[in-house]
Amino acid sequence: MSKEFKSSIERITYYEAILDRAADAARGLRDAIEAFEAAQPLVRELAAYYGSAEWRRDFEDDEAGRLPPDLKRGVLSEDAVYDALSENDELLLILREAKRERER
Repeated sequence: MSKEFKSSIERITYYEAILDRAADAARGLRDAIEAFEAAQPLVRELAAYYGSAEWRRDFEDDEAGRLPPDLKRGVLSEDAVYDALSENDELLLILREAKRERER
């Protein structure tokens, strides 16, 4: 401890705030990990669509102007889907490595 405090009350208040922040961060991370894991079946479904004939047909319809102009179509952007799937894979690797470290 390198921090100087004028009183024990000041010190306790300071470290209590750190405890609260750390606990909130841990809860937030746990919630995010649970949501990420729950989304994996949907990610696999997206990956299957991205490599399918349906995706190619939808992409061609978009290119030909057959889709409504106000339709959200990020899923037809090859970069957006590829980047999302790559990020998902990277995060899976991080979680697997963390699990291996914890099991040691």
